[in-house]
Parts: sequence; structure tokens; C-alpha cells
Amino acid sequence: MRLFVAISLAPEVIDALEQFSRSLRSTGDNLRWTSPETWHITLQFLGETSDENYHCLVSRLRKIIVRPIRIRLDGASFFDRAGVFFAGIEVSPQLREVERLVVAASSRCGVVAEARPYHPHVTLARAKGEDRGRALRALKPRVPQDVSFTPFIAPEFLLFQSFLGPGGARHEIRERFPLA
Repeated sequence: MRLFVAISLAPEVIDALEQFSRSLRSTGDNLRWTSPETWHITLQFLGETSDENYHCLVSRLRKIIVRPIRIRLDGASFFDRAGVFFAGIEVSPQLREVERLVVAASSRCGVVAEARPYHPHVTLARAKGEDRGRALRALKPRVPQDVSFTPFIAPEFLLFQSFLGPGGARHEIRERFPLA
């Protein structure tokens, strides 16, 4: 099973992000806009995981004890090489600590952490085709520089299973881990 650990967005943030992303869409923009049902803040992508590792992960993740996390979205930006448009997430000390604890817990179950730095975000759109740069260049001038969203408190983090399909990914919650 294909797994990742993440934080869900508050309903008011989903509503604001949905309104924001809809305001930027245009016919033939050559972008695949993600659906609100898939929006989340990844703490760690785990990849393909065996049943044995799944049980180890759940056991280790249940041992993480931290307070609820204040989350603040921090503007909108682009991963040009990957062809991704996203809403950024402020990396608070609390968020960094939870990410570090999740990575440490999963490493005890044989999951190898990514080498690149942690850059939390919510993917809003992906450019399609070989000329991804053109789609992003057309979008960039339409994105307001001063966009802001209401902060929220995350009361839990989640273990998701991801199902890939022709219409994009579908995510299903497998486990919930309340923050105390």
C-alpha cells in the first residue's frame, strides 16, 4: 500500500483555497488543478509499505506526543522544475518538531527519509505536458503577491493511503493520531 503521513486542512482554509484557486483557473491553461479532497500538508511520504511495516508505523506514530499545531499558510509560489503551483506553509518550530518526530518514528520501521529539505505546501495545480514552463509563466502574473489565509490549529495528524488513477490520486485515511 502507498502511504504518507499528513495534516488535514481546516474547512475554512479549504474554502478559502478553493475560492483562490478557482479565481486563477482559465480554459485551456494546460494545468491540472487538484481537488480540495486531496489537499493536505505532508509530514512524510512513506511510499509502498508492507503490512508488517504498516503495523510498525502505526505503533511508532502512536507514541508521538505533542500539543496541537498552529498552522499558517504562507502565500502562493511555484516549483518550476516540477511544474507545480502551491500554497506555502510557514515552517513553525512546532511543525518542524512534528515532522522530525514522524521521520524518526518511521525510520525505526525501515523507512528511509528524503534527503531534500522539508518544504511543506499544498499543491494546487500541476502543469501538463512537455512545455510545463509555458503554463506556469502564464499563471504567474495572475497570482497575487499578498495572498493570505486564516491560520488554524491542527488537532491531529493522519496516516493516509494513496490510490493512483487516471483522474489523479485519491486519498483514504487509514489512522488518526490526536495531538494532546
